[in-house]
Order: sequence, then C-alpha cells, then structure tokens
Amino acid sequence: MAYKKIAMDHDKRIALVAHDNKKRDLIEWAEFNRVLLAHHKIFATGTTGELLEKKLGFKITKLQSGPLGGDQQIGAKIADSEVDFLIFFWDPLEPQPHDPDVKALLRMAVVWNIPVACNRSTADFMISSPLMDGDYDRLVPDYDGYRTRKITIDK
Repeated sequence: MAYKKIAMDHDKRIALVAHDNKKRDLIEWAEFNRVLLAHHKIFATGTTGELLEKKLGFKITKLQSGPLGGDQQIGAKIADSEVDFLIFFWDPLEPQPHDPDVKALLRMAVVWNIPVACNRSTADFMISSPLMDGDYDRLVPDYDGYRTRKITIDK
C-alpha cells in the first residue's frame, strides 16, 4: 500500500478526553504538564474542557460532551487532519452509554495513524518524547484508491 506524509508542526493539536471517573486523573496530569501543553492547541470534550481551562489558565477549544457528540467531533477533526494526537483517559471498568462513539473515536485514531494515550503512563511517554517539540511527518495509508474505487450496484 502507498502512503502519504501528513506533517505535524512544532505546535501540536492535542485532543484531551476523559470519562467521568478519569477526569481527576486527566486534570492532574495536565496540571503537571501545563508548561509542556501551553504552547500547543488543545481540544477537549464538554466538562473536561471547562475544567481544564479553569485549572490550566489558557484557552481550550471546547466541543460537545462525549455522549452528545463530542467524541464524534474529535473523530471528524482527526479525519480532517485537525488533531495530531489524542489523550483519552477512558474508564475500562465502567459501562458507557456512548460506547460505540468511543470505539469509533479510537478507530479513527488508528485509521489516521495518530498517537493515542489511554492512560497516564502512555501520556507521560508521549508528552516527554523529543518528537513533541519538533516537526514530524506521520505516514498515513493513501486512501485515494479506496475513495475512487469502482462501485457496482447489482439489480
């Protein structure tokens, strides 16, 4: 399969998402990494965005709450190359009413080859990577063949 390069600039576009039982963990992580996050563009869903903006003291682009479409909004931003990576502290022990949206969001991250952290340890490794403060070309499968494939409809 052929690949395309999609450039990530020095200032990354980061989506921060957390289920209710993981919001405190994400807020604490973001506060600890405030200086590292400050020069990046941050997106967040619903209440998480409100809490982050108050705690961090800088602008957060707030989307809908996850169950109201926020996960899908972030997924669309990933597909449109408007989000470079995702930090999603999800709760594996608590059933979520919008579980299909969560799975779709994680699927978009894999389809578009963006880094994903689902817990604090992985988020720590990602944010401390030397790649965070430089340009980076991520490889994405060239989906043009898929988009232009011939489709026949049987009668």
